[in-house]
Amino acid sequence: MATPRILIVEDQREVSRLLKTSLQTLEHKLDIIEMPSGEEAILDSSRNRIDLLVADYRLPGISGIELMYKVRGSHPEVKVILITGLTDPKVRREVADAGADAFFIKPVQIADFLDAVERTLGLVETILPIAPIAPPDEDEGEVKRTLPDLLAGLRQELAAQTVILFDDGGRVLARAGDLPDNSAEVTLTVSLMSIFSAGQKVASLVAQKKVSSWHVFDGGEYDLIFAPLDPTHSMLVMGKGLADEGKVLTTVNTFSAARETIEQSLSGVSVPRAEGARPGDAPVAGAAPEVEPEDIEPLFKTKKKLKQEELDAFWSEAIDKSKAPTKPDMLSYDQAKQLGLAPEGDK
Repeated sequence: MATPRILIVEDQREVSRLLKTSLQTLEHKLDIIEMPSGEEAILDSSRNRIDLLVADYRLPGISGIELMYKVRGSHPEVKVILITGLTDPKVRREVADAGADAFFIKPVQIADFLDAVERTLGLVETILPIAPIAPPDEDEGEVKRTLPDLLAGLRQELAAQTVILFDDGGRVLARAGDLPDNSAEVTLTVSLMSIFSAGQKVASLVAQKKVSSWHVFDGGEYDLIFAPLDPTHSMLVMGKGLADEGKVLTTVNTFSAARETIEQSLSGVSVPRAEGARPGDAPVAGAAPEVEPEDIEPLFKTKKKLKQEELDAFWSEAIDKSKAPTKPDMLSYDQAKQLGLAPEGDK
């Protein structure tokens, strides 16, 4: 039997890398090719055999369904798996009517994805047929997975202890799992929001179009990975072994692959305490300290190499400016004034 040739067509590099890495864990010899566009895939299919096409539903220039039709024009027997971050039932109906072999919504459950690959390619013996893609009911509204559901899925996929979604004020919008030490949550949140705020400043200074930075803390009892999702939201993943040398890349790729779906869910969040926040979660006063440009610019303009103690002193000062109160559900007068909550006549 010839080595199955799998073509992954995905314009998000993190998702493509995650799918390829997961396929390489299978105990089968596979020829896996990655391409970022449908046009390149069409050219490749005109020259080479394709046994399985794994494509994003929404590609630049051509949709995954259009790509499927064109590839099947040259390879009628090709198997097709489509993935998407969209939850609109119209998309699911279109995919079901088009005749794809399997369909997954991001973040992709890797175990189910690998099972679908093995079964569509006939790499495992099974008497059960592949379940058809069920179209939505006629009266079914738009499928909306809640933020807690998405975070719970990400937590399960990473085998993490905790996944927490924050807004830029340090509020917990959703969470899956608890911190090992809940008494340290306020202090941890304040510190993370200091990093988040400074990261926004750095992104602005270097003209970064889409804020993208990763902060990995390993070597302790639990590893932490903290990253912004967009200019006003960030997410923390905490667990054992997440930053191990052989696992950190997979962790980051899985985290990245979940971004699109989580960002879409965030578009419907407009209340101060979104669904999924625990009772007692409150805005953390001072959680997003303002590091003025004139304070941070010397770090970039200085010609001398800064010593570690100088960098530590800078961040310590930034965190000290944002000290949370002893009781996280109470604000001091100065903190209320900074947030614009003090009476207008007070000076």
